[in-house]
Amino acid sequence: MKNIPNIVGGLLGLAFLTFGLNHFHTFLPAPPPSDSPYVPLFFKSIGPSGFLTFVKIIEIVGGILVAIPRTRNFGLLALGPIVVGIIAVNIFIKGGGAVLDPAIIAISVMSAYLLWTARDKFLGLLNK
Repeated sequence: MKNIPNIVGGLLGLAFLTFGLNHFHTFLPAPPPSDSPYVPLFFKSIGPSGFLTFVKIIEIVGGILVAIPRTRNFGLLALGPIVVGIIAVNIFIKGGGAVLDPAIIAISVMSAYLLWTARDKFLGLLNK
């Protein structure tokens, strides 16, 4: 039971590290095109601006930090807005059903679990 956060942290870190590195060196197949007309518009706007590259760098750094138990909370702070953004894109841009993708569910559940296991440390940020 004591090692479960370490395993989940390692898996979450590996996921973000893999997807972040895939942006720079494509080794995963591209997902099938979405039915939503907003997806191409969204990625055409954030791709050339450099914003997506910035997010992917934060994913790589956050993934490494989450995988290391001592720096896990810093990694969660870095990846938290990215996880919320992933969920928001899948709800508002791709359509509500896209949030039921197994990868989105896994990343959301693992992030929530790690946040829950360290809730006392994060609640300390709200006091005073």
